[in-house]
Amino acid sequence: MFRAAASVVMLLGFYVVALIQLAAVLAFVVWAAMSHHTAAGLKLGLPLLLAVGATAVGLWRAIRTQPEPMHGLVVTPQAAPELWQTVHALATEVGTRSPDEIRLVPEVNAAVSEDTKLLGLIGGRRRLYLGMPLVQALTVDQLRSVIAHELGHYSGRHTRLGAVAYRGRLAIGGTISRIGRWNPVGMVFRGYARLYLLVDNAASRRQELDADRASVRVAGPEVAMSALRELPVIDAAWDFYFGRYVAPGWEAGYAPDDVFGGFGQLFAARGDQLAEVRDQEPEQHKSRWDTHPSTAERIAVMRAAPQQPHPVDGRPAAALLPSVHEAGIALQREVVDVADRRVLPWPQFTAAAATARLQRTADRLFRSLGRLTGTPDPDLGTLFALVAAGRLGELAEEFFPDTDRDEAAVRFAGLMDMLFALAAIRSGTAFWQHSWSGPARLTDAEGAELDFEEIAKLAVSPETLEEARARLAGRGVRVEAAGIVERKATAKGSDVIAALANLKVDGAHTDLILLDRGFLFVPGPKSTDNGKKRLQELLSSAPIEQLAATYRFLPFEEVRASTITKRTPTRADLHLHDGTVIAMEERWTGEQLGDSRDTLLEVLDRLGGHSPDN
Repeated sequence: MFRAAASVVMLLGFYVVALIQLAAVLAFVVWAAMSHHTAAGLKLGLPLLLAVGATAVGLWRAIRTQPEPMHGLVVTPQAAPELWQTVHALATEVGTRSPDEIRLVPEVNAAVSEDTKLLGLIGGRRRLYLGMPLVQALTVDQLRSVIAHELGHYSGRHTRLGAVAYRGRLAIGGTISRIGRWNPVGMVFRGYARLYLLVDNAASRRQELDADRASVRVAGPEVAMSALRELPVIDAAWDFYFGRYVAPGWEAGYAPDDVFGGFGQLFAARGDQLAEVRDQEPEQHKSRWDTHPSTAERIAVMRAAPQQPHPVDGRPAAALLPSVHEAGIALQREVVDVADRRVLPWPQFTAAAATARLQRTADRLFRSLGRLTGTPDPDLGTLFALVAAGRLGELAEEFFPDTDRDEAAVRFAGLMDMLFALAAIRSGTAFWQHSWSGPARLTDAEGAELDFEEIAKLAVSPETLEEARARLAGRGVRVEAAGIVERKATAKGSDVIAALANLKVDGAHTDLILLDRGFLFVPGPKSTDNGKKRLQELLSSAPIEQLAATYRFLPFEEVRASTITKRTPTRADLHLHDGTVIAMEERWTGEQLGDSRDTLLEVLDRLGGHSPDN
């Protein structure tokens, strides 16, 4: 109950501080009025009164807000009787009431919650959340250990207090967000908030160790430690899976027909790589701001627990479900919104994603080729004509700026290789082979791996270009099959790398969102207040692709060079290929998210920026 008491006392203390400050502000205003300084007293006191009033708004919202259940697939006792029997048995061993609901969720995590009343004094509906990746990757023993840990939170009455801690964080965070950073009242509140989080996080870490002891009692220290060590392995595999297998096709407008089943197959196929992750040392230290102890500390607690014999069940945890495949498909229907994406089986999804990646790279090259030659719809044939004219170096130097034209033309063979692969796919003579154990392979109809490297080396020289053309024709590759699709660069698939408020761009007040593919200029207000908050609200208001369609997006590829005239505050000119010059000027009153200014300078330097010597 320590965390409940601490949360309530600290939360009440937060409002005691607010009342003290309110009294001080009112006393100041009264004193100013009695001293015939009423106008000055109101001018100074009004912002402070507004700041104290923000605490009332924060408290009201916190009282009315309930934590929302995690989105997932509800698994009934009829749908998964063995899973429910296992949970009931574990609840009995831990000494607590079973959850009323079990949900499969799309996360590498397990958790419990409880709908409580009267600050946790009255219990309510209990939910157990099990991450689908855990069910796919752990053994029955390991999953029992994980579930026992979560049920340990019930037996320790930790979930009774979750709503209290949640409301405390919500109230304090909501109050601080409404107070300007230079307001003296806000400074006091921010200091108190840090103290609140320190106390609450320390209590949370103790609760995790208590739950670990419950896990050891039920599953034994060896199983509990193995489950704890396996979680970061599963997490790394999950991130790899989404980054390498799902995201490329998703961004290209496709969706796999079995998202969760694909992860299960990858986890089974990547045993050697996962073994290397398992061999890594667990984290040794955690910050005092973390809600969980370090893995090393938790393992030490488990190892010190009494050793007791436990039955062994090394079956895959998926055995607790009648069909993990059907559960995965049902979960996908519940939580994955494919929107207008085309749903494909994994082999076709991988092929579509890989081809889209090649086309995106080719389009980048073709746009530069069209700009250089004046061709509206350039293709591989246009590029061959440039090579034949001895002008490849003019194009290649844009992609290899650190070399001279002749060397750039030689190095362009790597890009030519990529274009030949795209042309072969479009010609129907090359195919992608999907693999869970490695990257997709480009093969011919018989499954033999294709390689265009030698032909590409011939194609970058006017003297051997025709030989390259003949070899391509011999393989059934039509040169005209590879052409431009996306004639204008977009922000599709871009990530935010920096954000700065209160710049001037060509003299206009502007906020800058820096993407990994270009600049996004957003009209800004004349006022320089709340720039950081404005950036955060903008980034959370819509997907990046939608923001780029709404505001001015300038792709990096349209910038010929940049000139930095001053680094602090940053002043720079962007010279575009069409002759336009865009002037950017950072202001002393500007605000940024993170180290955005440093990131901006790095981008400008990479685009060819230079600074004055002084």
